[in-house]
Amino acid sequence: MSSSADLYCVMGNPVAHSRSPAIHARFAELTGEQMVYERCLLPIDGFAQGVRDFIARGGRGCNVTVPFKIEAAALATHRSERVQLAGAANTLVFAPDGIHADNTDGLGLVADITRNAGLALAGRDVLLVGAGGAAAGVLGPLLQAGVRHITVANRTLARAQALVQAHAGLASLQKAELLALTPQALEANFDLIINATASSLAGDAVPVPAHVLRTGSMAYDMMYGPAAQGFLDWARQHGAVPRDGLGMLVEQAAEAFALWRGVRPPSAQVLKELQATV
Repeated sequence: MSSSADLYCVMGNPVAHSRSPAIHARFAELTGEQMVYERCLLPIDGFAQGVRDFIARGGRGCNVTVPFKIEAAALATHRSERVQLAGAANTLVFAPDGIHADNTDGLGLVADITRNAGLALAGRDVLLVGAGGAAAGVLGPLLQAGVRHITVANRTLARAQALVQAHAGLASLQKAELLALTPQALEANFDLIINATASSLAGDAVPVPAHVLRTGSMAYDMMYGPAAQGFLDWARQHGAVPRDGLGMLVEQAAEAFALWRGVRPPSAQVLKELQATV
């Protein structure tokens, strides 16, 4: 890569597991874009300083992962409609007029479920587990995909209620039901269960009871690789179709790459290549 290559990174804590550098390197190779993409491990209380330091090094943009997505939205000087709705950002563009924030998580999730996994979302009943930045980023695009119902389940009910309230207008516009519950209060079952918590990354137990699954339900963990294995095993044991978040990672990365470079890379090809190496 030449010395004129533009600098990007993924910021988070942890980031050692991230496959984003390999994905963006492959995107750059396939599109002929000159860029370098790094991992940036930041202290939990050091996100804003980390961004300033990266900009000072000449950084052009970054992806943001746990636990900084809500901070990224707050730090930005320009926020897309998706960021304004979610209150969370996973993509920053560093421009002369300030920091532009977008959220490509939901676009990536919907693309992976509908295009790569072949599950139509229209009319589906969905359980979204978690109410942090990851869940906030995908709720709007799920509603826009035409689902019938979404329950947001979170241990702290107030956070789930706040997320539901922020999306109530969109849910009404889409004629979708939107509900907030604690995991203990879940009684229904669902076509699609999405784990948007950090439970897999932390090695914690599955955060919802097994009766939320229908036979043939899709159980989707937004984490990928070994971190998602416990959730995927649980889903398989209870007759559900497990899927990890590798496809979402590739699809949201493709959207971020397009924002940065003005070129949309061949995400399906790169996902197939990654899956072949697992």
